[in-house]
Amino acid sequence: MPLTMNQEVFVTCAVTGSGATQDRSPHVPRSPLQIADSAIAAAKAGAAIVHCHVRDPETGAPSRDLGLYREVTERIRDADTDVILNLTAGMGGDLVFGPPSQPLPLTDATDMISAENRVAHIAECLPEICTLDCGTMNFAEADYVMTNTPGMLAAMGRTMTGLGVKPEIEVFDTGHLWLAKQLVNDGVLDSPALAQLCMGVPWGAPDDLNTFLAMVNNVPNDWTWSTFSVGRNQMPYVAAAVLAGGHVRVGLEDNLWLAKGQLATNEALVTRAVTIIKAMGARIMTPAEVRTKLALQKRPPV
Repeated sequence: MPLTMNQEVFVTCAVTGSGATQDRSPHVPRSPLQIADSAIAAAKAGAAIVHCHVRDPETGAPSRDLGLYREVTERIRDADTDVILNLTAGMGGDLVFGPPSQPLPLTDATDMISAENRVAHIAECLPEICTLDCGTMNFAEADYVMTNTPGMLAAMGRTMTGLGVKPEIEVFDTGHLWLAKQLVNDGVLDSPALAQLCMGVPWGAPDDLNTFLAMVNNVPNDWTWSTFSVGRNQMPYVAAAVLAGGHVRVGLEDNLWLAKGQLATNEALVTRAVTIIKAMGARIMTPAEVRTKLALQKRPPV
């Protein structure tokens, strides 16, 4: 495939995520104040979009608390720094089975809720973008399945579209992209769509370049796409994304390290990504430019 380098690139910062990273780095934000402050610092460093989960402020455990989402939203929108808010809608689809000898009943760690409840905070906060994990997959742990059935995705996607919130389709493997295109064809999602190619997440698409280019080649030409890889390959994928014609995601959700032995902050990761992008000869897009590109609706403070 001939590579067409992207000359105008937007950066997304995935601020905190829902992984068990809260005790591995003091820089992983927990409270709504910490999450919002880290998001704003990332925006000042050059991120046009901030992708946010929420956590229990005391334990750091991932949360679906509507009040926490509302507070993060209000703090980011009240800030003097402009940035596009992207809230996760990935929580509430977790099936955790018992051991192979007795998989049922499901363990207490299971968190499986209705489509309506999975997007309740989206309806409440009305971010400009929210995520739609477009497929079911074995997700890292032995007996945990991230569950997103076609029916569940269609219901969530229709709600997002109806609210005027742009779904960011999270693509963890090639079949997820196939399903995403079908949701667009069925009118569940608007076209052109926005996709995030998620590379190197066990056990989805590995982050080798052959798999990455296979994913890129299957994105419709009129869609906008971004990509990331986890851990040590986060920054190499900044360059790969730009070279292949896409946009960039970095942040503590995907990688805790700036260098060997040096823990990162979201601001530092965005700064490093911006440096790479500019060194390649590309320009960093502003939030206003991204809104125009993606036809987003800027929201006032809640």
